Amino acid sequence: MKRPEASIAIQALPRLNDEKETLRVIDAVIAYIKGRGLRYFVGPFETTIEGDADALWEIAQECQKICVREGAKSVSLYIKFVYSPEKGTFSIEEKTGKYHAR
Repeated sequence: MKRPEASIAIQALPRLNDEKETLRVIDAVIAYIKGRGLRYFVGPFETTIEGDADALWEIAQECQKICVREGAKSVSLYIKFVYSPEKGTFSIEEKTGKYHAR
């Protein structure tokens, strides 16, 4: 399997007063990520996505816009980004596969 060019971990924290509303907005962000058709993994604090670097930056920008469109007054977006166009980066499976129950 070819390694991805880049990977990004995104934690979106929309500013809302209600916990249920916060989860609803985060669910909208995750639904958008899922709809992009890239390999991703949802963790308890962040979602990791792998693929083309430009597409990943585009996704990050849209995630913050989704939060605001869904009612957040503001959003903090925490990002970790790895880019290696020649060698590729470690895949989600390479990083964490041995730790997940099958």
